[in-house]
Amino acid sequence: MANIGEMSSVNNKTLKKQVIQGTVFLLALGAALVLFIIFFGVKFREAGNKKNLLVHWEQGAWMEVYETSKDALASKPMDAFYLTINGFAAYQAAMAQINNSEALEYIDQCIWTLRKALLGKNTDKDGRIRYVLGKAYYAKGPDYADLSVRYLEEAKSAVFSAGDLNEYLGLAYAAIKDYRKSIEALTASLASAGKDADSDMLLMRIAQSYMGLEDWEMAKTYLIRCIDASRDTGLALKSRLFLGKVLRNSGDLDGAIAAFDLVLEESGENAEAAFEIGEIYASRGDTIRARAAWRRAHRSDPNFAPVMARLNTL
Repeated sequence: MANIGEMSSVNNKTLKKQVIQGTVFLLALGAALVLFIIFFGVKFREAGNKKNLLVHWEQGAWMEVYETSKDALASKPMDAFYLTINGFAAYQAAMAQINNSEALEYIDQCIWTLRKALLGKNTDKDGRIRYVLGKAYYAKGPDYADLSVRYLEEAKSAVFSAGDLNEYLGLAYAAIKDYRKSIEALTASLASAGKDADSDMLLMRIAQSYMGLEDWEMAKTYLIRCIDASRDTGLALKSRLFLGKVLRNSGDLDGAIAAFDLVLEESGENAEAAFEIGEIYASRGDTIRARAAWRRAHRSDPNFAPVMARLNTL
């Protein structure tokens, strides 16, 4: 049998071992708890930051949302939430700019971040991103209208709806000279607009697409509807200018002159209307009246290029 001293020695070693193991366990547990607290603390702060961004978004504080999300992307460059809200805020910031070059900088940022957002998971059915991308590409200029069409059509395929989606789609189709699809989209937008204030603008844009198809009768119909419906004097005058051109192209020269004369009567002076009257008289061989109309156009706007070219030949 082991004597009492040996048993005591064994017990002490066992106790020390248990103490060491317990200490290691407690240290490991403590470290795990610290990591847990840090991890979820970051998560909670992250959730709080995102919630604050959404609050600012609802308040219309676009620039604050833009700058805050941009800072967040410095450490989380592929975070889908930050990418999406930064792109949306960049678009809104662009629309608020007066200077075109500054607006385009925000548009480029919008496109950059939203294209990156589409690389993430679960974005294949997110029509919002494609809708804003489509509008951003339209704002970038006619050279990007094909990309505007692409993303707006993808937004529709994702069963996303917005009041101006079909309108932008119609404008983008017109920019790439697909006038039939432009008319289809703009007509759908007009149907949803009803008697809204923008319906007169839609009527004029549909007329312009019919002009692109050289369907003068339908263009005339929509322009007359626009003139009758519009409370905007400037828009009505612009529609009368288009109506004069449509009547001229359809062979009704007297009707065209009457339309252009009405523009001059209502606006006082209009270089384009006077110039068009001169063109009609010139086509009839009446050079005296043509020159008088062109000189009137020049007095109205000395920098109007078409009439300057005409007067230089006199």
